[in-house]
Amino acid sequence: MSKDTVHTAEVAAHPQATAMPADAGDAGYSKDLKHRHVNMIAIGGAIGTGLFLGAGGRLHNAGPALALAYLVCGVFAFFVVRALGELVLYRPSSGSFVSYAREFLGEKGAYVAGWMYFLNWSTTGIADITAIALYTHYWSMFTSIPQWVLALIALAVVLAVNLISVKIFGEMEFWFAIVKVATLVAFMCVGIFLLATRHEVGGRTPGLSVITDNGGVLPHGLMPVVLVMQGVIFAYAALELVGVAAGETAEPEKVVPRAVNSIMWRVGLFYVGSVVLLALLLPGSVYSADESPFVTVLSKIGVSGAGDVMNLVVLTAAMSSLNSGLYSTGRILRSMAMAGSAPRFTARMNRSQVPYGGILLTCAVCVLGVGLNFLMPDQAFEIVLNVASLGIISTWVIIMVCHLVFVRRARAGLLARPSFRLPGSPVTEIVTIAFLLAVLGLMWNDPEVGRKTLLLVPVVAAALVAGWFAIRRRVAEAAEQELADLTK
Repeated sequence: MSKDTVHTAEVAAHPQATAMPADAGDAGYSKDLKHRHVNMIAIGGAIGTGLFLGAGGRLHNAGPALALAYLVCGVFAFFVVRALGELVLYRPSSGSFVSYAREFLGEKGAYVAGWMYFLNWSTTGIADITAIALYTHYWSMFTSIPQWVLALIALAVVLAVNLISVKIFGEMEFWFAIVKVATLVAFMCVGIFLLATRHEVGGRTPGLSVITDNGGVLPHGLMPVVLVMQGVIFAYAALELVGVAAGETAEPEKVVPRAVNSIMWRVGLFYVGSVVLLALLLPGSVYSADESPFVTVLSKIGVSGAGDVMNLVVLTAAMSSLNSGLYSTGRILRSMAMAGSAPRFTARMNRSQVPYGGILLTCAVCVLGVGLNFLMPDQAFEIVLNVASLGIISTWVIIMVCHLVFVRRARAGLLARPSFRLPGSPVTEIVTIAFLLAVLGLMWNDPEVGRKTLLLVPVVAAALVAGWFAIRRRVAEAAEQELADLTK
């Protein structure tokens, strides 16, 4: 039983109660994130390694139809963030969806939500440090350095920065996002110029003929497009950061709606627009999984140093994603630790009001990723990409389930919905959940990685069950203490 559960019971008994539920994990944070920080965190969440690195391999496998996959997944990602945005305006919390799961699904729901999100971001961190190592190997001066060494250096640098303060984190994400957006806009301008002037790219004239002469929109059929869906979901995996960041901003009711509503056009412009341009400039077969597609294009147009500049930018994107992962898991784990469902040390904060315990735990898992880079440098990125997809799909499903319960309680008169709402409820939530579960099931059609990833589901489920039985007494004790504090 948590404070949120107690509050819900009180509201049921007293419909006129107006007190907002409180989460013990929200105490102690500064409110130093400004509107520009949260807005750019939302942009940065929509632009990361999933586009800059992952799009190359997906274009190679799926062809131009990848743009449609990004569009479809982007619509459902928007629904998830819009639902989360409504919950944030109902009650801002640094614990975000874990706090909402505690209120609407109980402590077991919060436990599953938190640890699956931790699985997502800890494995995403491995993907990020792998991407950083791959990007750095683009330059010949670094090719002699083992991939795992570069991954370890990247992790150490981002950890040091993340522990300073949330204001420094916000500033870093602001400028990281500025760099990413400016670069994508510049690339799209270059791509449009190449199309308009029909300037040759790699010995080919860009345009629709690049698509029609190389197998059309579906050069390898529909199945490859279906199989890349889980990777596309991963590309959008940081959008929910808006909900976490809202707990450390002074005016969430003004900041969150603007940030959430702007996500849709960013998805259309940056993801779908970029993939369409890439498909019109070069055949999908030219792109590869181990090089950014933007670097591939710029390297082939003969502009000296263009590939180097773009590679530096996508390196920045990977650093940004890693930075965001450490930030979010630190807050989520602290919310869980205050309720007894995460190790006690993850509740600790330093003098700068940063929950360093949870951040260090995430880094510990990322260190395992350094070992993966040592043992399997060629497969590390794809392996962790699929495991991270399990985490993000489950997290998004939980957000939508929480929203369904939230709306049901609002209709029963137990709480009031804010004016900023998810349209089409409950149909929108149900369709989104069905889509996410379908993407998960379709991974079985990929025997190389996807099927092996699905075989991990029983292992993860067993670990969650065992973990719950190990900590349920501590959770009960924490709930009793919270209840005692409330009734004093």
